[in-house]
Amino acid sequence: MPHAAPPDLALLDVAGMAAADAIAIAAGTPGAVLMERAGKAVADAVDRRTPPGARILVLCGPGNNGGDGFVAARLLARRGRPVTLALLGERDRLSGDAAAMAAAWSGPVEGIEAVQPQAHGLIVDALFGAGLNRPLDGPAAALVSAINAAQRPVVAVDVPSGLSGDTGCAIGPVVAATETVTFFRLKPGHLLWPGRSLCGTVTLADIGIDPALVFTQATPPVLFANAPPLGREAWPRHARDTHRYRRGAVLVVAGGLTGVGAPRLGAGAALRVGAGLVTIACRPEALAAHAARGPDALMQRAVDDAASLAPLLAERRLAAVLVGPALGLDAAARDAVMAVLRSTAPCVLDADALTLLVPSGARLPHLLGRRGGSCVLTPHEGEFQRLFSGIAGIMDAPSKLERARRAAAHARAVVVLKGIDTVVAGPDGRAAINTTGDPALATAGSGDVLGGAIAGLLAQGMPAFEAACAAVWLHGRAGEALGRGLIADDLPAALGRLAGERDRDAT
Repeated sequence: MPHAAPPDLALLDVAGMAAADAIAIAAGTPGAVLMERAGKAVADAVDRRTPPGARILVLCGPGNNGGDGFVAARLLARRGRPVTLALLGERDRLSGDAAAMAAAWSGPVEGIEAVQPQAHGLIVDALFGAGLNRPLDGPAAALVSAINAAQRPVVAVDVPSGLSGDTGCAIGPVVAATETVTFFRLKPGHLLWPGRSLCGTVTLADIGIDPALVFTQATPPVLFANAPPLGREAWPRHARDTHRYRRGAVLVVAGGLTGVGAPRLGAGAALRVGAGLVTIACRPEALAAHAARGPDALMQRAVDDAASLAPLLAERRLAAVLVGPALGLDAAARDAVMAVLRSTAPCVLDADALTLLVPSGARLPHLLGRRGGSCVLTPHEGEFQRLFSGIAGIMDAPSKLERARRAAAHARAVVVLKGIDTVVAGPDGRAAINTTGDPALATAGSGDVLGGAIAGLLAQGMPAFEAACAAVWLHGRAGEALGRGLIADDLPAALGRLAGERDRDAT
């Protein structure tokens, strides 16, 4: 059973946010009240960012986003701020709550052709919201270009105009915001790249929607921002009288002498996140090299082929397997991967293991389905494309999030689609977008460490989705802590320190 996730980490796509608005309105909160609260949050953000005398330009669009802008302009003017308001389109074509908020604005309304963004100290982008589904063109596109050229602070309402709230992709010209004020819950586009970079600082405002009405037992959240509260209930807790096998035994299936480093990075990470015993199973010619390099806590076993690997995989105390880092691509490596898939222990498939599975992409449901979702695939973008490009409907999904979710559903496994906006997707439809990371993690061996961390948490009893989410967050946070100059060898110890902090937070 999936562990309950805190609703404050939930993400809502555009349709989900529209449904949340409708639920709140049906429960007795008028749409105009929600809009008033949203506009106040925007006005408050402007106040925090500018000195009292700064000139404010509020650009309103033809929909509810524009209505939020009218509210913000009215409140800022009431506070004594010098405000210029410009409307894209005709005022008499506004409808519903947006029309009501426009009627409450007593100041002049300029056309966008007359505005000069560079003449103002801050710009409020209330042109288009997260549901935009076509590229901006004509006057709207020209205005976006002028906003960006002005190089002034921009506070965007909901999302920067031109950005998809669902995919995080720019739909043609897009505003580059300094801050984005959004409401109730974040959207995937706030976290997916390049949306995360275009939103600037994201401020989540409470506008009075009751999460208990939106997220119920019948409609639990399925999309999340990946942060420590996610999976807290599943985080390993060990009794004081525990022993190494209760803490979990991990087997790292390695290759030959030319690939000693990668599996050791994974093995070290598994130990550092708390696994009680880690064994490297390598080819006989590599055994001495593994034994000589330490750490002494690692065990080594020589295996010639899948037949000699089988007894290690059948060990009843084995709790998780990592296979792939520097495994090799020969027939023996392929046989080792298939032997792992025939075993019953939860497993992590990384690097060469994923490449070896490419010819079997269509058969993944058969190969992995019987495992009940206990297998984790950890591809980077290139590996993902090779593995899933032949499967209809995956590569043409509209976003990285949706590609990962479709791949997980197809493979019947957890998929960790790595990158600056790593997505963890489960076969049950749940998915999380990671919130940590640093460019310094783009270094050789970083992915091997991540695979080992996932295996180490699996071995301690965490379900696959929760283990992957926790390891991805820890890995990104370790990169942030170490920063420029890190090498993959630095990461396992940093993971251990951060896992210790998680232990304290979970108690």
